[in-house]
Amino acid sequence: MSETPAILFVCLGNICRSPMAEGALRHRAKVAGLDIVIDSAGTGGWHVGEPPDARAQETALRHGVDISALRGRQVSAADFSRFTHIFALDEDNLEGLSRIAPQHHEAHLGLLLDMVPRLEGRPVADPYYGGPEGFETTWEQVDAAAAALIDRLAR
Repeated sequence: MSETPAILFVCLGNICRSPMAEGALRHRAKVAGLDIVIDSAGTGGWHVGEPPDARAQETALRHGVDISALRGRQVSAADFSRFTHIFALDEDNLEGLSRIAPQHHEAHLGLLLDMVPRLEGRPVADPYYGGPEGFETTWEQVDAAAAALIDRLAR
């Protein structure tokens, strides 16, 4: 595994929460001048090759982040050696990751909001079946986690 931090965000379909988290961290890393490998994936393969949900794209863009070029992919066993940190966006996806993880891997596996004080153990809100306000809540959560990650990595 390389010395460069490599972070993977994982949700169910890789079209809402995890690409928003990827976009938020890419933006904050660029502003901070940090070299980080950043990607996102889904535990399910329904949206492989698809762009993020239009509502996720609109929300990110309102915050100055363009995620339109991202494409969905499914997490694989190889990701456990490619990434130093793999963050699930909820407990179900963390359990799914634990099931496919190779027996011996070096990647740190955890919940994304464990990085944010007072949000530890909580899932990132899944906005898929709701309206625009749900996407805004999701953005606020993933952006807070991105800020916390940048703070830790900058130290």
